[in-house]
Amino acid sequence: MYPPPNAGGCPLVSPTSSQSLTRTVNGSHRFTIQGYSLAKGMGVGKHIASDNFTVGGFQWAIYFYPDGKNPEDNSAYVSVFIALASEGTDVRALFELTLVDQSGKGKHKVHSHFDRSLESGPYTLKYRGSMWGYKRFFRRTMLETSDFLKDDCLKINCTVGVVVSGIDCPRLYTIQVPESDIGVDFAMLLENEEGSDVTFHVSGEKFRAHKLILAARSPVFEAEFLDVMDKEDHEVFISEMEPSVFKALLHFIYKDKLSEEEEEEEEELLISGSSSQPSVPETMVPKLLAAADRYSLPRLRLICESVLCKGISVDSVARILSLAERHHAADLKSVCLKFAAENLVAVMRSDGFQYLQENFPYLQSELLKTVAGCEEQLSGGEKGRSVWAQFSDGEETNNRIIRQLNWENMGMVTQSLWASLSNGGGDASGSSPPEQES
Repeated sequence: MYPPPNAGGCPLVSPTSSQSLTRTVNGSHRFTIQGYSLAKGMGVGKHIASDNFTVGGFQWAIYFYPDGKNPEDNSAYVSVFIALASEGTDVRALFELTLVDQSGKGKHKVHSHFDRSLESGPYTLKYRGSMWGYKRFFRRTMLETSDFLKDDCLKINCTVGVVVSGIDCPRLYTIQVPESDIGVDFAMLLENEEGSDVTFHVSGEKFRAHKLILAARSPVFEAEFLDVMDKEDHEVFISEMEPSVFKALLHFIYKDKLSEEEEEEEEELLISGSSSQPSVPETMVPKLLAAADRYSLPRLRLICESVLCKGISVDSVARILSLAERHHAADLKSVCLKFAAENLVAVMRSDGFQYLQENFPYLQSELLKTVAGCEEQLSGGEKGRSVWAQFSDGEETNNRIIRQLNWENMGMVTQSLWASLSNGGGDASGSSPPEQES
């Protein structure tokens, strides 16, 4: 039995790797034969050759035999071949010969290796002068009455794919390219206010910036500055936004990331396990979400959604859902709806649910549809806890239950979504989904 790789305390050597790559180097050539009728009768085995062309480091030529290459055919066919015209040994290649339809109908006559499976692989040309092609490429009588011959002219396209192989492995020497520092340069431009041409007034504080940069990043700023781009010392008054939020907004526009303060807040949000903190919507991140929506900054909005998503809990989901609805945060809204549907009974007990009922009543129907989707997934075999199982636990639901649910078109609709029951008016014990009508 062999010892394990690190037996005896010997240091492990980093594994190496390599990869064999086999591909084709392709090239094409068009050969025009003018005066076909004059070329006839030159004799069997006599050919007209194209100019040499290079593909894959080798030279090639097209040979056209007006009276055919094979004596046994008695000049009944024209022959077309592709020949290796330079020195080479065992050159492996794929070929395609096309007789061009000159009527414009596109009905070309094509013989190709490229579009079919080859039992023995690519064709091998042993030495200079080796050829591949067709002795009976086309019957002469048919060719001379076809759309391939026009004004006593034939056109032949040839494509060659030379097979090459090589080993791809990590290079012994590399040059490290540093991360882009364009954000640092733009941040310095913001900090130094050099070349600034607009002043923002936000609750008594002033911020200098550059209209061109703002317009490039935000379509809202672009529309606002469209007619005043050349005006210097332009002033804009921002309402309903805190100076700290606007400062963070400018930082993102110039650097494409949150400022250090917001990044620290995000880190604290994650470390502290804010899923138990209903105050999450009161932090800077929700305000930045509102700013991102106001100025059409989708990347900033997604960053804020990602942070808020990590703070979703039974106590916070209703307020975060309302926040997502107000500021068009579609991904965050979807996560909130699914979380609320999977924890429906507990969410209905929360104080935030009452806020949701009062301010966004229409979201209840969307929540109910999400509940229906979750139930359908569970019925399909996915793991999870049914909403109906939550209601059958025998626990009170803080006087909030689903009064009536109807199944229709494989989805859930409601005639009376949510109702507050008076004390003693009943509980949710033993609730179950109604039968589906056939």
